[in-house]
Amino acid sequence: MIYFIFGLIIFLAFHSIGMVPRLHGFLVRSLGPNVYKGIYSVFSLIGLVILFDGFAAYRDTGLIQIWEPPVALKHLNYLFMLISFISLAAAYAPRGYLKMRLKHPMLVGIKAWALGHFLANGDLGGMILFGALLAWAVIDRISFKWRPNAAVDLPAPRILGDIIAVVVGIIAYIGMIHLHPLIVGVSLMG
Repeated sequence: MIYFIFGLIIFLAFHSIGMVPRLHGFLVRSLGPNVYKGIYSVFSLIGLVILFDGFAAYRDTGLIQIWEPPVALKHLNYLFMLISFISLAAAYAPRGYLKMRLKHPMLVGIKAWALGHFLANGDLGGMILFGALLAWAVIDRISFKWRPNAAVDLPAPRILGDIIAVVVGIIAYIGMIHLHPLIVGVSLMG
């Protein structure tokens, strides 16, 4: 479990640099934007690989069950995941009303994913992983209040962006239901 926690710390540490505007600005100025992005990407990927590998090893050695979530919470996770996939799709779709209202749809998607999985998994490793990612996403969203933001002219929202987000989100959601056993090793179909 220590191995996956180490990966989680690396991953979240590099993803948290943007929450500290002075540190972020210093690193970008000191290293240059391209070198900074390269180092950020490499260490984020390293953290993610260690996290995945460590969590798989934790699961293989046997889960440390803290509590048994009610079946209703496992079913509720399906709703959170649908919200998550649509929000993630909205982050990359053309600007629609959904993207405008969510403000940071990527973080909404991460929060929905983490909360749903936190509620549906009662093992220690799952609680650490999903709880940490949920806390990070909440703090990241709050941090936008103290980050400097440049005024940007955004295009008017269009319903096409919402249609794309919903359709792509639903397709990705259905795909994940079928691919979850291959990617995560846990079947969602019984």
